[in-house]
Amino acid sequence: MKVDLLYEADCPNWRVAANALESLLDEFDVTLELHESSSLDAALTASYRGSPTILLDGRDPFESEDGPVDAACRIYPTPTGPAGVPTLDQLRFALRAAGRS
Repeated sequence: MKVDLLYEADCPNWRVAANALESLLDEFDVTLELHESSSLDAALTASYRGSPTILLDGRDPFESEDGPVDAACRIYPTPTGPAGVPTLDQLRFALRAAGRS
């Protein structure tokens, strides 16, 4: 599975997301690619919902229909309230679900 992390360099949350995803690499058969928003190609730009955006094989598992498309820091719903990145458990669940599809 390919994991793309799309980010704005000036949004600090992308580093937290990258560290969380890197901690899961050994647990899942995935490769992680980082893409700064200024260098996104058209296919990735269409899926960009703010920094950081996580794509699993090109699909955003955290996308909501009413989520904005914006070049700003993204907010994720988590069990403890809004946060700049999904929790480790949310990432693990998304990776498991994507691996089954």
